[in-house]
Amino acid sequence: MQYDELIPRFLKYIKVETRSDEDSDTVPSTQSQVDFLKTLAGELTDIGLTDVHVSPASGYVFATLPSNMSEQVPTIGFISHVDTADFNGKDINPQIVENYDGHSVIKLDSAGKYTLDPQVFPNLLNYAGQTLITTDGSTLLGSDDKSGVAEIVTAMAYLVAHPEIKHGTVKVGLGPDEEIGTGADHFDVKDFGADFAYTVDGGPLGQLEYETFNAADGRVHITGTNVHPGSAKDTMVNANQLAIDFHNALPEHDRPEKTAGREGFFHLYKISGDVDTADLGYIIRDHDRQQFEDRKKLFAGIADQLNAKYGAGTVQVTLKDQYYNMREVIEKDMSVVELAKQAMIDLDIKPDIAPVRGGTDGSKISFLGMPTPNIFAGGENMHGRFEFVSEQTMAKATDVILKIISLNAKQA
Repeated sequence: MQYDELIPRFLKYIKVETRSDEDSDTVPSTQSQVDFLKTLAGELTDIGLTDVHVSPASGYVFATLPSNMSEQVPTIGFISHVDTADFNGKDINPQIVENYDGHSVIKLDSAGKYTLDPQVFPNLLNYAGQTLITTDGSTLLGSDDKSGVAEIVTAMAYLVAHPEIKHGTVKVGLGPDEEIGTGADHFDVKDFGADFAYTVDGGPLGQLEYETFNAADGRVHITGTNVHPGSAKDTMVNANQLAIDFHNALPEHDRPEKTAGREGFFHLYKISGDVDTADLGYIIRDHDRQQFEDRKKLFAGIADQLNAKYGAGTVQVTLKDQYYNMREVIEKDMSVVELAKQAMIDLDIKPDIAPVRGGTDGSKISFLGMPTPNIFAGGENMHGRFEFVSEQTMAKATDVILKIISLNAKQA
């Protein structure tokens, strides 16, 4: 492999537990992220980057690779996040599957309780002849997004070691809390100093994304009237039953498991309760801004209908916008997308341009004034025990980073 340190670097990174915590009120949300970001800051300094510092507002580590050209070209940034999702990320024990045959079942744990089966995960069919890194079935892998972190750091180390490659100024941003949707809330675009950037946080080979969901978090708190069921007639208000009624009033087919492409949804991700009180947690998603607003109105309107029947304040709804579709910003000047697209084409990688059924830090950062589409980092089946990544895809992601930088330099 051209990048000798890429995979060792990735395997080192995933051994460090960096799960974020949505219930925390600190930035970053966990001390493990703070410690790991400090380690990365030291590594970026050691490989030769300058102005390495932690942004006080956001906890991001920012660093600069100075231009080695006399001509002026736009300053490019590359961004990844260090936190992992809400699944066990402690004591990760990666498995290496060399020269995968493209059809066999991969046993993750020794007992064979958890497997990667092509009949269940047909994406495995794309990896014949490649070396895969998997979990042992007890944790996630952390490819989202330590693959991106390793690829960016490796690309910077490669440029430092090869000064004959002409490049403009390159900015690096490694940050926390993307998985809980708050990582880019305080991103300091001025401090970062790039004209445009890319998050290296996508999935399979060729992904190039500049359209995300519009996103909101919806919380529902229901207050019931708990009395003895033997004398409950016309008195009891069962909070659990109202929770069921609320959920059933949402469109039956507007759920993640029934939607694809640009179809939005209501996703019930958390529920708890008893007769006295009940709580529901939803994420609300749509690519179209007007339909997104309509979804929020419908959500709040169901509460109004229940309150009209059971009394004001029985059902309380809290809605919080999380991010918006970055297409609104990027489509005004598609050159940042075209640059990444050309880089992939030059490397014989077919660009796979499709709307993200999710979001990236680039969603918020784009609305802060720095267009930031997303490119692939290689991970598959992310956020759980079936996550895996191809070593070859990670190398190609590193190639794309370097090619984008090279093409930008040629603009001079």
